[in-house]
Amino acid sequence: MAKINILDSSIYNRIAAGEVVDRPYSVVKELVENSLDAHAKNITVAIERGGKDLICVTDDGDGIEKSELRAAFLPHATSKIAKVEDLDDIRTLGFRGEAIASIASVSRMRIRSRARGAEEAFELSCAGGTLGEVSPCPLGEGTEISVENLFYNTPVRERFLRTDKGEEAEISSYVSRFVLGNPQVSFRYYIGGKLALQSFGGGEEEAVAAVYGGAAVQQCYRIDAVKHGIRLHGYLGKPSFTKPNRTYQSVFVNGRYVVNNTIASAIGNAYGGYLMKRQYPFYVLFVDVPPAVVDVNVHPNKADVRFENNQVIYGCVYSVVSAVLDGNAAALDFVVGAKDAAAVGEDFPKQEDTPKMAEISPSKLENGSEIAKNAVLHSTVSETDREKDLFAFAPPSQMRGGERAVFHDSGAHPAAPAAEKTGLPFPEAAPAGGAYSKTSPADAGAFAASPGEDIFAENKRFLEEQERMAREKAKQQKFVFENAVYKGSLFNTYLIYEEGDNAYIIDQHAAHERLIFDRLKAEMEARKVVSQPMLVPYILTLNREEGAFFAEHLATIRDIGFDIEEFGGGSFKISAVPLDLQDIDLSAFFADVLAEVGTLRAIKLSELLRDKLAMTACKHAVKGGMLLTDAEQQALFAMLHGDMGLKCPHGRPVAVRMTKAEIEKLFKRIV
Repeated sequence: MAKINILDSSIYNRIAAGEVVDRPYSVVKELVENSLDAHAKNITVAIERGGKDLICVTDDGDGIEKSELRAAFLPHATSKIAKVEDLDDIRTLGFRGEAIASIASVSRMRIRSRARGAEEAFELSCAGGTLGEVSPCPLGEGTEISVENLFYNTPVRERFLRTDKGEEAEISSYVSRFVLGNPQVSFRYYIGGKLALQSFGGGEEEAVAAVYGGAAVQQCYRIDAVKHGIRLHGYLGKPSFTKPNRTYQSVFVNGRYVVNNTIASAIGNAYGGYLMKRQYPFYVLFVDVPPAVVDVNVHPNKADVRFENNQVIYGCVYSVVSAVLDGNAAALDFVVGAKDAAAVGEDFPKQEDTPKMAEISPSKLENGSEIAKNAVLHSTVSETDREKDLFAFAPPSQMRGGERAVFHDSGAHPAAPAAEKTGLPFPEAAPAGGAYSKTSPADAGAFAASPGEDIFAENKRFLEEQERMAREKAKQQKFVFENAVYKGSLFNTYLIYEEGDNAYIIDQHAAHERLIFDRLKAEMEARKVVSQPMLVPYILTLNREEGAFFAEHLATIRDIGFDIEEFGGGSFKISAVPLDLQDIDLSAFFADVLAEVGTLRAIKLSELLRDKLAMTACKHAVKGGMLLTDAEQQALFAMLHGDMGLKCPHGRPVAVRMTKAEIEKLFKRIV
């Protein structure tokens, strides 16, 4: 039996660092959270090379006493909780006591601190978990923590870091969330010695303006609502103020930035009837709940929380956001300044400015009113019928008598699944050989691998056979109409040809669209890149994450003919576009590109260009209902070269074949 070893602190701290400190952004997150817990009112964050070379966080908080500096580096050492009961009433951002020890074990770290009211500051350094000596240093009240050479002693972790720009964008995203989530605190954020972001602690509106600009504030509803003991406040973007990805969405639960599926689903469903596909709402939302009904100790990085009852959280968020977007009477109580606007005769919000694409009404369930009456956190609140419906999600087991349905059961309701419960569709089991195909048992034997044979050779044979079968099928779809006879046009849209016992019906728009698309695609693939200069450059303004994404793919964008360069302040200037796409809608095109931000997928400009070519072909093709001359229909037919297996760029068939037998069956001539 193997010997059981008691791990040394240098080992278990490095293991813990794998959970707490996975990238530079997590170091910034943990250090800034400590500053906020120390009641700091001014915080400065500085990074070099995306945090790989240096991360420095300075604050004017409570500071650390000289006698406690060494204890700060110990694992599970914290000033934020003292007994087990404190875990049920957590009001600080940090509480686990793992961050400093974990960071110190994988970097060269130094803490300088002067406790509030102390006459002198002291510092203590740690390299890879080895502590130095406590010594005096110059510093005002507060704490300065610097982290250098992150992961210098864990090269495996260092190799998996992103580019400097990529790590910088992640840190910038979290600093922005700290600014938004702590509007009474002044932040300064430096990248490579240059001031990149600053806030002055002037409140929520100033914080949103500092991160997103003053124009964003004007495009939002500011809300402040209390429902069933839950307070919701912050900014909801108007339905017309949409974004191409989710990087403009922030949720704070009791001041902590989280990514929570229940809240995100509630907001997304409330906006669902207003937004088109691949459009996302803008919001900065604060959700304040009693600490006893939320569990923040879900994961070491504290990126998510669990609610005691997801249904009530979902219902409160959904009903408030829906009321604001719908512009019903309840919005007067939820939107800041709405009652004053109504008093002077203004409508708020103006529904004609935000037309709803589809009316979504929650399904009415039996006993829903009773559940709604019991859905109270501290006191029973009168509700409208619509609000009652929102809480009619509890299963029958929760409907016994007058029993309260709030924060007593953690079951997830259909529209708001618990964050920890996710379901992914699983594909059907693959047949032997790993191929999803309709190959007959006899054919399957041809691809079976012999014992000991490389499975890749088997896969190669299968792919070659599939390619051969595809070529045979393509040959069967080729029809040369030497004897085809044009019989006329149906609805000025479909051309009818007869050949032997077959009739071919050709969609003139789909056929012409495909021909134009093939020509444009061939020209683009064979072309030399030629750009068309713009009379007035197009300025693209992005947030930090989007800017880093663009910076990483500038070479790809330039390769297809765009003249693009960084313009400062998170902006990019486009001075020229590809000549063959000179009428492209730049706003829509780059919105499609930015839709990839925040996903694990690589940018595929080739697919975007294909879509733009398809739109160009569709725009220039002959339309359905357009009467063609004999010469035009003959020219179109000749251009097809007898290939009736084509499809238009959108996937619709160009031609449909009907046999004489099929037609005679329709008239019951044969059975």
